[in-house]
Amino acid sequence: MDKIIENLSMIVAVDQNYGIGYKNDLLCRIKEDLLYFKEKTMGSHIIMGENTYRSLPPKLPGRKYVVLSDVTTSAPDDILLFDNIEDVKDFVRTLDKETFVIGGGMVYKQFLDYVRKMYITEIKFSFANVDTYYPYFDKYEWEREVGEDLTEDGYDYNHVVYTKKRRSE
Repeated sequence: MDKIIENLSMIVAVDQNYGIGYKNDLLCRIKEDLLYFKEKTMGSHIIMGENTYRSLPPKLPGRKYVVLSDVTTSAPDDILLFDNIEDVKDFVRTLDKETFVIGGGMVYKQFLDYVRKMYITEIKFSFANVDTYYPYFDKYEWEREVGEDLTEDGYDYNHVVYTKKRRSE
């Protein structure tokens, strides 16, 4: 059985070394990329770990939070709290809409084998202070669609969509 969950995707911004964060914060804030994140995730469930949940504003409008944590025992009523990945995967399979994993590093790693798509903003810069990385993935297993070259806030970047290749039986 294919373990891919068809409506499960990831969205992330990475530097040239696939760094994604430092001290529970983004490496940089590129206004247009934040708007891209908003556009892609609006109206969807967004899956995150405890640290990502704590680092976000109180509530990103138009999205439903799914928090994967074996530490948190309570959350506001509008937050879906799970303590294991299997229950999150089962929940996502019941949804009709694309659902996004938004971080952090450990959560990306846990879900990597189950996603159909990855929306990766590839920043053409290597940050000096990085303590969290996006997990390694074999690029030969993915179709890569590169968006136009963009520059903003002093950074060159591309929006790249990776779609998992289907295995032929």
